[in-house]
Amino acid sequence: MRKEILAILLLFITSMTYAQVLTFDKAKFKMGDNPEWKNADFDDSSWKTLKTTMKWGEQGPTKTNTYGWYRLKFILPQAMLDNSDLKQAINIYLGKIDDADEAFFNGVRIGGTGSLPDSPQGYKEAFDVEREYSIPAKHKAVKWGKENVIAVRVYNGGGDGGMYFRAPKLNVPNKVDGLKITFGETQVKGKDVCKIQFKNVFNFAQKGTLQINMVNPETRKVLSQQQRKLALKPNGQSAIAVFYNPHNYVRIQCVYTDAKSKKSITRHYAPKYILTPIAPATPRINSAAVMGVRPGSPVIFRIPASGDRPMKFSVKNLPAGLSVNAENGVISGSLKERGEYKLTLVAENSKGKDEKDFSIHVGHQIALTPPMGWNSWNCWGTSVSQEKVMASAKALIDRGLADYGYNYINVDDAWEAEQRNADGTIAVNEKFPNMKGLGDWLHNNGLRFGIYSSPGDLTCGHYLGSLDHEEQDAKTYNEWGVDYLKYDWCGYSRKFDADGDLSVAAYVRPYLKMQEYLRAQPRDIFYSLCQYGMADVWKWGHAVDANSWRTTGDITDTWQSLYYIGFVRQAELYPYAGPGHWNDPDMLVVGKVGWGPKLHDTRLTPDEQYTHISLWTLLAANMLMGGDLSQMDDFTFGLLCNNEVNAINQDALGKQAKRDVLDGDIQIWQRPLADGCHAIGIFNVGSEDARVDLSKYFGQLGIRQLQSVRDLWQQKDLSTTDTNYFVPTHGVKYIKVRY
Repeated sequence: MRKEILAILLLFITSMTYAQVLTFDKAKFKMGDNPEWKNADFDDSSWKTLKTTMKWGEQGPTKTNTYGWYRLKFILPQAMLDNSDLKQAINIYLGKIDDADEAFFNGVRIGGTGSLPDSPQGYKEAFDVEREYSIPAKHKAVKWGKENVIAVRVYNGGGDGGMYFRAPKLNVPNKVDGLKITFGETQVKGKDVCKIQFKNVFNFAQKGTLQINMVNPETRKVLSQQQRKLALKPNGQSAIAVFYNPHNYVRIQCVYTDAKSKKSITRHYAPKYILTPIAPATPRINSAAVMGVRPGSPVIFRIPASGDRPMKFSVKNLPAGLSVNAENGVISGSLKERGEYKLTLVAENSKGKDEKDFSIHVGHQIALTPPMGWNSWNCWGTSVSQEKVMASAKALIDRGLADYGYNYINVDDAWEAEQRNADGTIAVNEKFPNMKGLGDWLHNNGLRFGIYSSPGDLTCGHYLGSLDHEEQDAKTYNEWGVDYLKYDWCGYSRKFDADGDLSVAAYVRPYLKMQEYLRAQPRDIFYSLCQYGMADVWKWGHAVDANSWRTTGDITDTWQSLYYIGFVRQAELYPYAGPGHWNDPDMLVVGKVGWGPKLHDTRLTPDEQYTHISLWTLLAANMLMGGDLSQMDDFTFGLLCNNEVNAINQDALGKQAKRDVLDGDIQIWQRPLADGCHAIGIFNVGSEDARVDLSKYFGQLGIRQLQSVRDLWQQKDLSTTDTNYFVPTHGVKYIKVRY
């Protein structure tokens, strides 16, 4: 024990040479509740060790409506106090906590967020709030040069529970730490601007110098540099604007140095950078090569084509039973005979013409490629309405997303009424006055209509579920023209727990029941199981004729969530995906998200967003956007509407990528394609930029000699001999190769 403490002490003292910060990547953890667990002298040696950047449900414990405790044990170096020019307080940052908490320093309560069930106010969640607490540096509870303990009592009212987002940190602030530096992006007279804001949160003035560098992260070359004085009154603020080119990859480094102490703080920011080239004015058809439909079911397909409008559409070898709208490219009708129908899609404008071979497979299988579209949850949450859905659908068309194959418009939870109609049919609430009208409008525009329910009596949002009304609801969905059902386990958990049957058959039962009634309808309804990967759903989802199944809990717009869901949970699932049935790691968290009425830019960095889209396309995952389409910027459009990247997701072979290389922070995922090529994602999940020589891993990838290399994001050919690639932190090099 003494050796361990000494090692920790030396590590922290070494880190103090560079920064007055202690960081806690791990903590001791125990489920339950005991007031003694806050005390500094409590023996927690038998407790589990958990990562502090991942919720406890993502690391083993899964109980909800219960307490759990974290303990962070550390030596508090005297140097932290001695090197501070303020010596006033110890600041403690705990990341985010799901749901409510109270924190103790050596047994002394230092704060809390949300409200715990045993408090006078009763339980109130605060899962999306970053925790920042403090204690006076000279407080009697603080032990300088000795072992200290931060104990955090957490109540989880639902979900995975516990600490997440960023690792907890502790520091003794200097005067310069009172200067808060934030970055934001806007446009001024059509030019892209990074707005750097400075706010003095202390009650004394800040005076010093600023140095702002524009840096190329790959070459580390300083592209431009400026210096200026900065003087802020107590609680004062200021801002400066820095112009940049979004088609160049740069990082902004901002260094503030206090005039008197000469102490500095440095902040970095990565503005959004666009890799996807602007689409040509000539027509370009961006569809998958195949689609599936059951005999007699309505065909709804909008030919996705970019290029200048107006544009005329036609189809060669169009079979009897189908027609095409020449103005918007919507193919509709039905095909009764089984078989493969080979067509040629044609798009023409004043600048030119494009054609693409396309096959309609009429048989048992639908969803021969993963669905692409939009879902309301990650944007509007329970504040969704028919008006907002219509606006999103119009934006999908007007902004050009439909020209790249996005065609599902899915209404998530909160459309249901409080009670069913007298005859037992599902009723809508006042926010959705005309579901059939919504479905008809979507179909007339070549879009598909998705809806949400639960096998329980209630949904996650406590609206009506389908329990004991499955047949009625399936018939109603058909009447409304529903093409997609997201069926969420959420409300069924109460019945499941009450039954006490933990067999796989018990997990299968509610989904098998709804499948029977969906298949009885005279239209194809994509069947999406949302039950968070329980009971290894990927092993039995096909048995209930599901078209996709959630493999994880809900995604959030954090690197920690993206990493866990994408890189940890999906690595061994590649055998279970294929045409008609897909692994679903949840929806996309790019653009403006918020899960309710208040939206924000995704917290993922630009590099993390490129990783997000690259990995989801390699995984053959459902590509369902969750942001507000009406506020989509050019960067997000470039992420979502790169035809070569999307083609990987929509590849007709339908193979999910396999992780062939796991070498420290470097992961290489490879997906075989229908044309004999392979899509390869080289990912850097570490905290430092890296250079990766792909040739080092040829043996693991099955490569003898490269015949061609294509950069998918930049859409340009690369050398087959120079395989040394720059891969930024949390970023990706995404290529298509032939070997």
